[in-house]
Amino acid sequence: KNKRNSLLPTSSINTKDTKMKMFAVFSLMLLANVSGLSISPLESSVERRAFVSKSAGLVATGFLSLPNIASADIDTAGYEDGPRGLKYKVIKPPTDPDSPSPQRAQKVKAKYTLWLKGFPDVNPNAKKVDSSKGPFGEKPFEFIAGVGQVIKGWDLTVLDMKVGEERRIIVPSDLGYGARGAGGAIPGGSTLYFDLELVELGQMSQLGPEQLKWLEDNPL
Repeated sequence: KNKRNSLLPTSSINTKDTKMKMFAVFSLMLLANVSGLSISPLESSVERRAFVSKSAGLVATGFLSLPNIASADIDTAGYEDGPRGLKYKVIKPPTDPDSPSPQRAQKVKAKYTLWLKGFPDVNPNAKKVDSSKGPFGEKPFEFIAGVGQVIKGWDLTVLDMKVGEERRIIVPSDLGYGARGAGGAIPGGSTLYFDLELVELGQMSQLGPEQLKWLEDNPL
């Protein structure tokens, strides 16, 4: 059994509470029901407490709206300004610059590594929290873009990328796990540092009137 949990996606934290696991799955089903979108369960285990909190917020409001309490002294030299306080740097260009970017409700696959306290080549105290790379190779993380399956910082970033492109992104806390953090591994108010590569575009979700209405009512 693969014991690597996805933080993102949500984290590499081992969960001992079986009831919490069941509730997390129920929350995902409830979110899919409310949104009208067909959302597949995450292939790898989800960091339960962070995911349940995120799902509950999405069901109630469409988003988690938490204050941005990211560190004010982050060195962002060489980074571009993204939406809502995101910072990014393109590390590797896309395979085809003319290829399309993902659309909302389209399946995608991405490789990633999540750090706290900065990137390791810049800050020796950087802490690796989660990664799609495991002891037996790398398994890209699959999700539906732009519908709240992942943190807002990922949705905003991935929809602007093309296949083969790799970015370093700095995600303020209100676009990540907010004031609550994630299960003890990510403290509340944490800025998130990702190495992120978009590796594949998949199928679009089937969108009927209800799904299109949901997308319209829940902009990024």
